[in-house]
Amino acid sequence: MAELLTLNDREFEQIRNLVYKSFGINLTDQKRALVVGRLNKVLREKGFNTFSEYYNYVTTDQTGKSLSTLVDRISTNHTFFWRESDHFEHFIEISLPEWLDRQRARGQKQLRIWIAGCSSGEESYLLAMLIREILGTEYASWEIGILATDISVTSLEKAAAGIYTSENVMHLPAVYRNKYMQKLPDGRWQVKDTIRKMVVHRRLNLMRTDFPFKRKFHFVFCRNVMIYFDRPTRDGLIARFYQHMDSESFLYIGHSETLGRTNELFSYVKPAVYRRNG
Repeated sequence: MAELLTLNDREFEQIRNLVYKSFGINLTDQKRALVVGRLNKVLREKGFNTFSEYYNYVTTDQTGKSLSTLVDRISTNHTFFWRESDHFEHFIEISLPEWLDRQRARGQKQLRIWIAGCSSGEESYLLAMLIREILGTEYASWEIGILATDISVTSLEKAAAGIYTSENVMHLPAVYRNKYMQKLPDGRWQVKDTIRKMVVHRRLNLMRTDFPFKRKFHFVFCRNVMIYFDRPTRDGLIARFYQHMDSESFLYIGHSETLGRTNELFSYVKPAVYRRNG
C-alpha cells in the first residue's frame, strides 16, 4: 500500500477555502484526515507529489472537471432505502394525503417534489414508489414531477442507473421491493423503468443564488445535506427553498439538522419536518 501524502496547514486551508467557496461545504479541522484519505488516490493517479500541486491543478482547470472530482471524493454519499423511515411514514400517512386532498379541492392534480442532495437515488425512487402506491389507478390523471439534484456527477450516474446491492435494499419493505424492483442475475436489484422514468436527475450546486425553477415545489427533501454547512450558508439555502416552495408546502431535513430558533420562514411540524409559512 502506497504511503499517504501529507497535507500541511497551508494546503488544508487552501482546499478548505476552495470547497467552501465553491460548494458551501465547511471542512472543519476534524475533516482533515478525511480529506487526506479521499484525495490521495486522485493525487497518485494524476502524478502529483504534493497537495499544493493538486490545488494549483484544480484552480487552473478551465473545464471544471477536476473541481467536480474533488467534491465527488470529499462528499459522503452513504445512503440506503428507507433511511430515517419515520419521514416516509409521515409522508404517506399525513403530508401526502393532506396535499392530495387539497389539490383535489382546488380542482387541480399537480404534485412537484424536489430531492436536493439526492446522492445515489434511493430516496428519490422510494418517493416515486410511495406516490404510485398511494395514487393507485388515479396516478395516470395526475401531473407528477420529481426532480432529484446533486453536486456529484458520480452519484447522479449511479442514481440514473438505479442499480443497488442487496444491502442497499434490505430495509425496503418487501411490498415495494417486489413490486417496483427487479433482481438482476448478479444478485443486485434494479428499479423498474416505470419508477425510473418518474424521476428527473440534474446536477445542481445548492450554492447557486438563482435556482433555475419556473414552478414551485410542494415537497422538498434535503436530508443530511446541511450538516456540512455553517449557519450563514444554511440560512441562505433555507431562504432559497422558501422562495421556490408553494404555500404551506413541506420541508424534510435530516434528524441531526435543525432550522434554528431564529427561523421564521417555516413552522415546526415534528422532528426534522417543517411547513412553509404563508
